[in-house]
Amino acid sequence: MLPAGSRLTRRDEFASVVRRGRRSGRSRLVVHLRRADGGSEPRAGFVVSKAVGNAVVRHRVTRRLRHLVVPRLRQLPPDTLLVVRALPPAAAASSAELGEDLDAGLRGALRKLSGARGE
Repeated sequence: MLPAGSRLTRRDEFASVVRRGRRSGRSRLVVHLRRADGGSEPRAGFVVSKAVGNAVVRHRVTRRLRHLVVPRLRQLPPDTLLVVRALPPAAAASSAELGEDLDAGLRGALRKLSGARGE
C-alpha cells in the first residue's frame, strides 16, 4: 500500500506534473516526472481513465500500478513527483508487463529530468 504521505492527491499537483514534468511513454503507460520545490519525500499519483475499461478493470490496473510503484518510489530523488498514466492496453497487461513498462518509463523520464536540470 502506498502511504498517505507518498500520494499525490490534489488536482493542481497532477496538472503541474503532467504539464511541466518530463514524460516517457510506453505502449501501456506514460510516466511523468517533475522535481518539486523543497526536499519532501517522493510522491506518486495515478491516472486511469475510462478508456482503459470499466470500473473493475480500472481499479485492478490502479492496484497493480500502485503495488509496482511502492518499491520504485524509494529509489527516486527526495523531491520527485510521479504521475503514472495508464493507456488502454494496460487493461490486458500482466503485472510483469506493467512493471517492465514502468521501469523503462522511469529510466527515460529520469534521464530527461537530469538532462533538463543541467541546462
